[in-house]
Amino acid sequence: MTSQQQSTQAIGLQGPKRRVIYVALYELIAILATSVMFMAIGQSAGHSGGMAIAASTIAIVWNVTFNSLFEKWESRQAVRGRSIARRIAHALGFEGGLAVVLIPLMAWWFDVGLWEATVMEAGLLLFFLCYTYVFNWTFDRLFGLPASAQMVPVKA
Repeated sequence: MTSQQQSTQAIGLQGPKRRVIYVALYELIAILATSVMFMAIGQSAGHSGGMAIAASTIAIVWNVTFNSLFEKWESRQAVRGRSIARRIAHALGFEGGLAVVLIPLMAWWFDVGLWEATVMEAGLLLFFLCYTYVFNWTFDRLFGLPASAQMVPVKA
């Protein structure tokens, strides 16, 4: 498949529809994984599931906000496409912003100190940095790049 065919194929899933599918898939997997991780460190199933759902709700709002801002920034860049560096910057920006909110929430929810919540978040962060990178790469491979990252065809 040529680059032009890939670019044309990617046009089908854009805008709000792309964002809704992206967020729904990402968060469904995240809720399941996070619940299991919290239970693995000794939290009850109820607390684990509740925290996972709360974190997911916050993450959905942050996801829509962050990705909209990221794609606006990305659309103004001279270099198109999503390099490894751009994907890493995306993952770090998303997860870093989310950690600022989730650490105090986890401390309160699990009745632990900020340090313990930070350690918990660090463990989740390591998982989610990898998960975010792999999920985004897989999503883009399955559904094509968003318009903001597509290469502009060179006319001969």
